[in-house]
Amino acid sequence: MSDAPLTINIVTIFPEFFTGPLGISIPSRAAEAGAVRYRVVDLRDFTHDKHRTVDDAPYGGGPGMVMKPQPFFEAVESLGAVAPIVLLSPRGKLFTHDDAVRFSAGRELTLLCGHYKDVDQRVADHLATEELSLGDFVLSGGEVAALAVVDAVVRLLPGAMSDLESARTDSFFGRGISAPSYTRPPEYRGHTVPPVLLSGNHAEIQKWRDAGGARRTEPRG
Repeated sequence: MSDAPLTINIVTIFPEFFTGPLGISIPSRAAEAGAVRYRVVDLRDFTHDKHRTVDDAPYGGGPGMVMKPQPFFEAVESLGAVAPIVLLSPRGKLFTHDDAVRFSAGRELTLLCGHYKDVDQRVADHLATEELSLGDFVLSGGEVAALAVVDAVVRLLPGAMSDLESARTDSFFGRGISAPSYTRPPEYRGHTVPPVLLSGNHAEIQKWRDAGGARRTEPRG
């Protein structure tokens, strides 16, 4: 198996949006460990007019502007990107932990960030290999969603977290919601930690955690 890093390509009209977040915490640590490399591409670099136009009025009329297909196709071609090529879209399939695991096990991931009213459907149909959504709500653009995907993926890479076992006990890692967590002090303003967690009985603690996670997961089923 190759030790080559996961390459994450991000195509956006706001490359500066990613400068801070990718340079701190786990995304930065993963890059420093050689587990990932980021290529953030300015979509406007693939326009061919003096105004660097990436959008136009929708065919058939109506409000808002639609992002043109040509800059997306040329940007992805310039990267030589291979699947998965993901369009972040409220119409997409819900992004889950299983997707994060799948992407973290790959060699390359390309994220396409839309903006304005919509993205020309030809990008979804003939360029992206899948559409993903964070949920049934609309964001100003795909940048926030792309950052969420990046963070969920890179924290699973070797070297990203100082304690990989911590990631493996998170919600959705081979289970439903994780159990509640507590730390010092054992009593605060009259609110106490469940006694079982202070007992030192690891078998009973695990039973408590399994039951607590199941109770939290059930309402979401």
